[in-house]
Amino acid sequence: VQLQASGGGLVQAGGSLRLSCAASISSGRSFRQYTVSWFRQAPGKEREFVAAIRSSSSTYYSDSVRGRFTISRDNAEKTVYLQMNSLKPEDTAVYYCAADAQVILSSIAMTRGYGYWGQGTLVTVSS
Repeated sequence: VQLQASGGGLVQAGGSLRLSCAASISSGRSFRQYTVSWFRQAPGKEREFVAAIRSSSSTYYSDSVRGRFTISRDNAEKTVYLQMNSLKPEDTAVYYCAADAQVILSSIAMTRGYGYWGQGTLVTVSS
């Protein structure tokens, strides 16, 4: 599985961005079988969970983004989106998408739950 994250950029506080995570799958599994998540890492900080969407399309969010960010998936396009609204300077980070077909619910917010990672896309929110 190869993941390509895109859509980052510079935006003012209060603005919006939409990130995309496009998957290329060479295994026998279908994209719809994968849980796909977004994590982010700010300078000097650990990578943290942002949002996840399971094969059932159930969604999960960190407390810091709930109500502002929306994760969605298009299985036909093998792409997961992260719509980010009401952005704050503290949202500034490199955003990574991750995927795995065997993520258990208790590990959905943990980096060790995912075997496949994209390269990251930088989001900068100016005040």
